[in-house]
Amino acid sequence: MRSAKSRLGPERVLVSGALYDQARRIWNGAVDHEPALIVRAETAAEVRAAVMAGRCHHLPVSVRGGGHDWAGRALRPGGLVIDLTGMRQVAVDTETRTATVGGGATAREVIAAAAPYGLVAATGTCGSVGMAGLTLVGGYGPLNGRFGLALDNLLAAEAVLADGRLVTVDAAHEPELFWAIRGGGGNFGVVTSIRVRLHPAPRLRAGFIEFGWEQAASIWEGLRAVLADAPDELTVQSGILRGLDGAPRMFLFPTWSGDQAPGEKAIDELLRLGTPLISQVAPMTYPDILGLFDPSIVDGRHYVIRTRSVADFTPDVISALAEAGPAVTSPLSIVSTHHFHGAAERVPPDATAFGIRRRHFTFEFVAAWEPDGARHRAWADPFSTALAPHALPGGYPGLLGPDDRDQIAHAYGQNAARLGAAKAHFDPDGVFSATPVPS
Repeated sequence: MRSAKSRLGPERVLVSGALYDQARRIWNGAVDHEPALIVRAETAAEVRAAVMAGRCHHLPVSVRGGGHDWAGRALRPGGLVIDLTGMRQVAVDTETRTATVGGGATAREVIAAAAPYGLVAATGTCGSVGMAGLTLVGGYGPLNGRFGLALDNLLAAEAVLADGRLVTVDAAHEPELFWAIRGGGGNFGVVTSIRVRLHPAPRLRAGFIEFGWEQAASIWEGLRAVLADAPDELTVQSGILRGLDGAPRMFLFPTWSGDQAPGEKAIDELLRLGTPLISQVAPMTYPDILGLFDPSIVDGRHYVIRTRSVADFTPDVISALAEAGPAVTSPLSIVSTHHFHGAAERVPPDATAFGIRRRHFTFEFVAAWEPDGARHRAWADPFSTALAPHALPGGYPGLLGPDDRDQIAHAYGQNAARLGAAKAHFDPDGVFSATPVPS
């Protein structure tokens, strides 16, 4: 690796020291992996050189984009990490309504670049998450009902493959790889940039509605009826958080993206499900929406995440949630439930590798604590287990951990065999290991 260090400089190829320690810190402070070296790439050519160096020296390769994978797969112990955080360019083309996004750019940076032109991208709910990473694995977010998943808006990608080739990937070039990366994540190469569709920014209403825990079960029962025929413009997250008094609260987080009169009516229907303790729904910009979950996703805290997807808020599902709230051990933990419907549901199941195209709700059980709070780690497990008999097979690959083998086996549904074949074709030696892919 001496030649790479001399070519790129000691601040770009890190093996120890303060810069190395800084570069290996990611969102989840519980991850303390020590790679053999970290290459801070700034061009696709440098990424290619790093991939080939890793292969030459028989080092496992991983990629750090936004650094939000809770399991720490961005930092392979003893491996070579390709750090893309220096590749954060976002170029907006107003004529084609597209953005070309560097592999290290965050969702917040994409939204900020598009906003001056009255445009918006489909993203996740968290602005600090890497745009490429969330797009490749799926990307549930506030605009899923209106514009689909983030991956449904992926038009092309530039990638360095395991054999060192730098390729353009789209519907006309490497179409099977283009199919695979839309849901299969970064398991096939290093995606150095993506091109995504932008949309004219709709008028938005969003915010938290919080209810006392004694109302939680009835709110979810009512929400089930409201969302049964929800229009594309309404996407509603729901879940559990702790109030300032330490007691659990049930929350709704609606986002309305359309004409304001029907939007006000839809929000009023949610408010009438119970007696809110807090209602903060108001007109706001998309950057503001992405900032509302920031208090729950602070860098450096320790996290463990479990995930399940369910077809609906059935009585059994609501019963499991009713037990989860009072059992929360840490005031920093949260349950967040993503609402999948509308435009995302209408994509044919075999059009991308993403596994579930029916209407559903995906749970994130996020156990969060400051260091030395290991008792909080186990909180998420029993509730994931309680939901298992009532859940759809598999789970959201972006949230599954490496030990969730039973869920991984079913995470891609009917697309699993095709995805496994793509992995064997494009990365036969298993150089890359991002989100789980069935073997």
